[in-house]
Amino acid sequence: MATRGPYAKGEAKRAEVVDVALELFSRKGYDRTSFREVARLAGLSQSGLLHHFRTKEELFVEVLRRRDELNERFYDETVEHDVTIDGLTEIIKHNSVEPGLVRLYVSMSAESTDATSPARQFFVDRYQTLRADIAADIRRKQATGDLPDSLDPLTVASLVIAAADGLQLQWLLDPDQVDMGAMLEQLTVLLRGGGSPRPAENAVEA
Repeated sequence: MATRGPYAKGEAKRAEVVDVALELFSRKGYDRTSFREVARLAGLSQSGLLHHFRTKEELFVEVLRRRDELNERFYDETVEHDVTIDGLTEIIKHNSVEPGLVRLYVSMSAESTDATSPARQFFVDRYQTLRADIAADIRRKQATGDLPDSLDPLTVASLVIAAADGLQLQWLLDPDQVDMGAMLEQLTVLLRGGGSPRPAENAVEA
């Protein structure tokens, strides 16, 4: 039975605030989005917004969780249940249509390295979970012979995640030259022993 009454309305309004903030943070950036603007677009007074979120930082962490929920929904609907290297590649491809969200993620993941960042624990937990999930996928692929046994699952998982994050940054800087999905797929080919990467066009021959 659906929840009714003030609690349900409060949860619905809280979710609306998060969606409004997600759109604003993605379009304008965290620093250039004010608490007052979020309140106005969510149809609340500033004191009303404070009833749901005590600080802008608290709201931001909830926005990050919401972004991950949207990615998980896309993943479940279009890829598969278990987190895999191939599934991560599909999410990266999907992210190419949402530059604002990619920009938000890249900038705030970098800022989370500051020990005082409100998003620090979110990213610590996120990377731990993602490393474990990708490592589990690598072990499954090793068991079926799809990946070499010589690969260390946790090390390769960290490398795959680093490649995905780095490609998103490069894509933001030069989207015409960086195809995130295709490049991450090429990394998968290399992991499977599919040959060496071609030298860069401008590389100087020895």
